[in-house]
Amino acid sequence: MMKYFFAICITALLFNLNVFSQEKNSTHKVEKGETISQIAIKYNVTPYDIYQLNPDAQSGLKPNSILLIPKSGAKQKTTVPAKSMVKTTTHEVAPKETLYGIEKKYGISDEDLKKANPSLEKEGLKIGQILTIPKSSPKIAVAAVIQEKVVYHEVLPKETKYSIAKKYGITIQELEKKNPEIVSNLPVGYKLIIKGNAPKVEKTIPVVETKKEIAKPNPVKAVKAVSYLNYEVKPKETLYSLSKMFGMTQEELITLNPALSQGVVEGMILKVPGTIAIPVVESKKEYAVLSKKMGGIDRKKLVLLLPFNMPKIEGDTVNSTAMRLKKDKFLNMTLDFYAGALMAIDSAKQIGLSLDVKIYDSQETKNTSNVASLIQENNLQEADAIIGPFYQSNVEKTAELLNANQVPVISPLSKDLGNSFSNIYQTIPTAVAVKNAMFDYMRAKGGNMIAVVDKKKESMIQFIKENHKDVKFSVLTENGGLSPENLKSLFVKDKMNYVVMETGNTGMIKSTMATMMGALAAYKVQLVILEPNETLDTDEINFVNLTKLKLMYPSVTRENESPEALIFEKEFKKKNKISPSAFATRGFDITFDTMMRLTQGKTYQETTDAMATEQVDNKFEYYKKEGGGFTNKGVYILYYDTDLIIKEAN
Repeated sequence: MMKYFFAICITALLFNLNVFSQEKNSTHKVEKGETISQIAIKYNVTPYDIYQLNPDAQSGLKPNSILLIPKSGAKQKTTVPAKSMVKTTTHEVAPKETLYGIEKKYGISDEDLKKANPSLEKEGLKIGQILTIPKSSPKIAVAAVIQEKVVYHEVLPKETKYSIAKKYGITIQELEKKNPEIVSNLPVGYKLIIKGNAPKVEKTIPVVETKKEIAKPNPVKAVKAVSYLNYEVKPKETLYSLSKMFGMTQEELITLNPALSQGVVEGMILKVPGTIAIPVVESKKEYAVLSKKMGGIDRKKLVLLLPFNMPKIEGDTVNSTAMRLKKDKFLNMTLDFYAGALMAIDSAKQIGLSLDVKIYDSQETKNTSNVASLIQENNLQEADAIIGPFYQSNVEKTAELLNANQVPVISPLSKDLGNSFSNIYQTIPTAVAVKNAMFDYMRAKGGNMIAVVDKKKESMIQFIKENHKDVKFSVLTENGGLSPENLKSLFVKDKMNYVVMETGNTGMIKSTMATMMGALAAYKVQLVILEPNETLDTDEINFVNLTKLKLMYPSVTRENESPEALIFEKEFKKKNKISPSAFATRGFDITFDTMMRLTQGKTYQETTDAMATEQVDNKFEYYKKEGGGFTNKGVYILYYDTDLIIKEAN
């Protein structure tokens, strides 16, 4: 009963608020295929007028929906003075025209043009497109600026753009747009404009008014001193997409590159500030299947340094070997890797590869090993490649001792940390490389990338903003929850909308998935995560919906069901009485891949420079690092398919 009473009150209130507008507006039932422009022409009004009365129409028209249409004379009697003077004209977009050129031609701002043509924000400029050009009285515009109260913020020590933007509920891009001087740095004591537009004279006043000399780190001068990078325009890129990628306005981009005023041409070289992170797209290496190909008469020498720690096992008077195996996870990992490596050595013999393989106990702890004595006593300087040790510090020590001889030291399990040497090959892709692979895939597919990131994941927010400027962020509510309306407004027709979701909050996950499920009928959407998310494995999340949204993620390993993989699993189980663990498969993959590379008639490095390879569950795609050594960027892009099978994305 209370709910019914409340509904009547709300209805009555809405009725009272809309009486005035109903007297002056008519309605229109949307037919299939109709556009805002066609409807505007029919009623002798502008699309801008219709959007003012029907804000939801900006996200698209639905057949049989009802639009409010302003009647003749309604515009002159509207209660908002600034809009009463608004007049509009239209402009047909010609080839090579830019938003900047059109705005300059009509003397309007980028904000006003996009407000009158909401599709520009999502789709950019298209040849033949009819734009609504608003014209406002200069006096009204000035009055509007004066009426808006200017809000300032003085930068305190240790504050960042992110913390300031978060404090006022705006984005870093909005903060930089209001204060272009802080794009390159953020001086302590600088007076930022948060809201409104300050008088022009105010921007010429130094930050510290009483001591002008103190304000020496002039932000404008800092921008001029910035070094520049060259960027080659890729196919299908536009001035709009370039400005979004670099986090600059179109005017700023054209100022640096005047040729852009004549249009964007594939292959042209642009100058951009060196402070901007340009997405690096490396020329991907071709994947090759290595076959038996013995080069030269010298037998190649392969060495494995594995941490069995035999002296500790033999000297353990408390635990039997069986008990130690039950307790010692590190030993089990080592034995699994060793079992996989033995399978690789056996497979190499079966196909006729001729190598000398030696296996030594590296006797490792996290910061100690006996590699120095092993190298000296066994002349490991003559080895053609060494797999191991396991710990990163020991890998680095081994590489340092063998650096003069440039013996490749292949790190099988450690992450890319600490010091690096020119002869280290990290086989596990870094966390950054894994995430970047996901963005490279989505970008290569021409997708519309949207990020839904929990406010608690500040490092992820910063990573995306700094490295992937073409990703749009869904604006969260004041409470930090998802705004379904905002997320849906970022979807684009005729493109795959990749929603990168990074949160462990069950409510946000459910809300994101529900919004995407509701949009499936009208948009192409796919859910993406960059890191493992345990919340998705709980009973609260509908697994079937994850398959419908084809949850996609990057991974260092894959689920291989090929005949070769099944043969390996069968043979391993036959020999060891158990199925291979991830460490056993990795032991096989790294060892077999190394052996095959050594028998190509080239050095190990020459094969890594020339080609990428793929074994049972792992890829090996090596690139030189700036700091020295090589890193593996072989990453799989996997997704949940509707048949409940995890598959590799093409």
